[in-house]
Amino acid sequence: MARYQVILFIQRLFEAYELLILARVVLSWLPTIDYTHPVVNLLYRITEPFLRPFRRLMPRGLMLDFSPMIALIVLEFLKQLVISLFL
Repeated sequence: MARYQVILFIQRLFEAYELLILARVVLSWLPTIDYTHPVVNLLYRITEPFLRPFRRLMPRGLMLDFSPMIALIVLEFLKQLVISLFL
């Protein structure tokens, strides 16, 4: 029973981080977003360390930033890997 609760907790943590990345993507579509707002600033500070390495891998000059999509795929892979360690 405790193992199931740990797995569920890990899943929820990963899902919460995925939602934070998705929220950042949606905010990036808004042209008038105030990046100095404390909530927006916190969102960027939480997600940027994970997104930055993927952004560096992308070629410069692209019109779209694909780093969140790649990050979400890697995050899903990591989630499955961590959960499999508890099974």
